[in-house]
Order: sequence, then structure tokens, then C-alpha cells
Amino acid sequence: MIPGGGQPDMQQIFQQAQKMQQDLARAQQELAATEVQGRAGGGLVTATVTGSGELRALVIDPKAVDPEDTETLADLVVAAVKAANDNAQQLQQAKLGPLAQGLGGMPGLGF
Repeated sequence: MIPGGGQPDMQQIFQQAQKMQQDLARAQQELAATEVQGRAGGGLVTATVTGSGELRALVIDPKAVDPEDTETLADLVVAAVKAANDNAQQLQQAKLGPLAQGLGGMPGLGF
């Protein structure tokens, strides 16, 4: 609802939506280019993912490799990838959260 009962300025709403779309695309590009890491086993396994969640690298310290205990190594890999993905999600929220909150400020859309 517009204060005073007037109609929303559709041109202004369109411009705001267009700017938000551009801001969102820019933030998504930044996320895809930004890398975060997750570690497990005191740094024996390190996973690197992009801010958009793409696994880019996995480094395993030779000390973590025990042919008799591959299950522990697998657990460390899963934990490192999970930690990296958690960090990527935090980065996404930091980059995209403010843009999503901007939807609430668009007059005439009922947000």
C-alpha cells in the first residue's frame, strides 16, 4: 500500500527490480570466484570450495593415509567437505542476505 492511497510508480519499481537483479548477479559471480576452506583432523584433510559450493580441491596429508583404516580417512574427507560447504553457506548469507532483505523495501509489492 502506498501512503496517501496513490498508485505505485511502476517505472520506479521496475528500476529497483532491475538494480536488485544486477546486484544479485554480481554477488553470484563474486561467490563463484571466492574460495573458502574447511579442515578436519587438525588440518590433515583440507577441502576448498567456491562460495557457490563447487568443490575445487581436496588436500590429504600423507599422515592421514593408513591402508588399514580407510574408514577414518573417508570420515575426515566428509568432515572437511562439510566444513567447507558450511563456510560457503555463511559466505552466501553474507553476500545474498542483504539483497533478499531489499525485497521488503519495494513499495507497492506488498512485501
